[in-house]
Amino acid sequence: MTTQPSSSANSPAKTETYDSRYEALDVWPTGTMLEALLESQLSAVSAVKAALPGMEAAITAALPRLQRGGRLFYVGAGTSGRIGLQDGVELIPTYGWPEDRLVLLLAGGDAALFQPVEGAEDDEDAARAAITQHKAGPDDVVIGVAASGGTPYTCAALTCARQAGSLTIGLSCSPETRLLRDAELGLLIETGPEVVAGSTRMKAGTAQKVALNMLSTALMVRLGHTWRGQMVDMRIVNAKLVKRAHRMVQQLTDCTPVEAITALEKAEGSIKLAVLVCFGYAPEEGRAVLANNGGNLRTILADTLR
Repeated sequence: MTTQPSSSANSPAKTETYDSRYEALDVWPTGTMLEALLESQLSAVSAVKAALPGMEAAITAALPRLQRGGRLFYVGAGTSGRIGLQDGVELIPTYGWPEDRLVLLLAGGDAALFQPVEGAEDDEDAARAAITQHKAGPDDVVIGVAASGGTPYTCAALTCARQAGSLTIGLSCSPETRLLRDAELGLLIETGPEVVAGSTRMKAGTAQKVALNMLSTALMVRLGHTWRGQMVDMRIVNAKLVKRAHRMVQQLTDCTPVEAITALEKAEGSIKLAVLVCFGYAPEEGRAVLANNGGNLRTILADTLR
């Protein structure tokens, strides 16, 4: 747990404060305004670097839980919640993450995807009820995202999940916050005031997006959902991805285009299994080997490619 001193209840989060440098923003030349906005975005990306040691610790703690079949939870409200939802949803087609092992909790529910839901982010009872309903447990990893670090819904969800034994990771863009205190592992990415005061979809949102991309991608790599830099658990759901899958199998096995197509047909669209087919495995044999090795192609093919 990240130890942070208590903040005054009357002090605004750093992401909510006003920066007088931008008080004449509306009369600046458009080019100057764009330069200021770009500078703020670049500073948000740079701010993520300070959180790298904490992110590494979070990945190390999360891996054994997920390897045992635990679920990934993303929890948030408003912009932060939507960014979390986007990161989680994209794990399904990109890395073949099982839908039943992904829980997405947005304050206000589905309606909040498209419009604000009054009072939703302050509803701690709803957060606790959601965590309880989904039966969060010791093998689950619960990621809470809040730019201010004080969103009641998100903080209450993490507290409830932690009490249930789940690993809780809190991502805040403001220091000395409730989220960082309540989470087992607190990640501070301090982005400071926004160009437009309080508009945390800008710097804070960018930093959150970058951090979540890094966390989830590193987890998927460590869990064996990639091989040689390729998305070998990708779900083939459209014509573009059919072509990408053919290219991937060719690049990974040095087979011909026809062999790649044939292997994918035999593998019923599984890229990992198609790779094994190209290396001489029968489909049934390949499925068994994948199941016995946690789906890790590097482990399975270590001797073959030596």
